[in-house]
Amino acid sequence: MYPLPKNPFLAPIMEKAEILVNWIEDTYGTPEELAKILDYGIEMLFYLEEGSFEQKEVQNVVAALRGIVVGLREQNKF
Repeated sequence: MYPLPKNPFLAPIMEKAEILVNWIEDTYGTPEELAKILDYGIEMLFYLEEGSFEQKEVQNVVAALRGIVVGLREQNKF
């Protein structure tokens, strides 16, 4: 858990950052595991053609990207 910042206006930012970190850990275990999935997604985009990847693999990457987008949008709501 993060210590509370000295500037009280930063407290909501810290809480949202903690929520994002918790989501990453709850969903993917570690930020490194999420990074691996996202790297895999980048590779998929270069070589995506029928039969290149399992449908479930593509769906996992899309879910990770969607989760990051939602998390980042939530973090920007002050």
